[in-house]
Amino acid sequence: MNFDGAGSLFRKELLRFWKVAFQTVAAPVLTAVLYLLIFGHVLGSHVQPLPGVGYVSFLVPGLVMMSVLQNAFANSSSSLVQSKITGNLVFLLVTPLSHWAWFAAYVGASMVRGLIVGLGVLLVTVWFAPLSLAAPWWVVVFAALGAGMMGALGLIAGLWADKFDQMAAFQNFVIMPMTFLSGVFYSVHSLPPAWLLVSHLNPFFYMIDGFRSGFFGTGDVSPWLGLAVVGTAFAIVSSVALRLLASGYKLRA
Repeated sequence: MNFDGAGSLFRKELLRFWKVAFQTVAAPVLTAVLYLLIFGHVLGSHVQPLPGVGYVSFLVPGLVMMSVLQNAFANSSSSLVQSKITGNLVFLLVTPLSHWAWFAAYVGASMVRGLIVGLGVLLVTVWFAPLSLAAPWWVVVFAALGAGMMGALGLIAGLWADKFDQMAAFQNFVIMPMTFLSGVFYSVHSLPPAWLLVSHLNPFFYMIDGFRSGFFGTGDVSPWLGLAVVGTAFAIVSSVALRLLASGYKLRA
């Protein structure tokens, strides 16, 4: 792998979102705060999703991880689609960069954006509810794996989509349903059996539940099971993304 070239592409992707940080970082943080204020006000005194854990405290890690996942996906997917539409993708195609270099740069930058937004959400929302760190390594592991998987999934979506409305369809019909069936706003054990089964087939659920376990030391499933599911999903999605990049899928006419 051309490490110098991969590093240059990585820095280019970092600058791409950082130059518009008000839109790419501040806006998602504000959205998460609004979710917290609305759901916390409406349900805060009526719901206790985990024993000994208030609803607002329960909600904060879910919103943090949701922000990490959504922004990691948005970074790589929007970058590729934008490059296709503006025509500047050709300048990358003529460089001596391998598919590994593309993958490392795009996914790495997506992870950085997702983790920065997640940290911003945490720093703002933690003032609304007490949080502890029962197992900080789970927080780090699931945040990194989740951001990496969504960055790779964003690569797949960006390669597949030729215009922004196709990307919007992918987000609306794939990313959003999986996010809202992952237990961000509720414990999945409160769902009817059929929807509980659907949630347990959703890797987003294991990412968010494992991340939340790092704060409270408990969750809906074992974090080790979550690690196995998320690690497998990350390997599969990354393999598909690398295969598509290596084949030049929708990159070369």
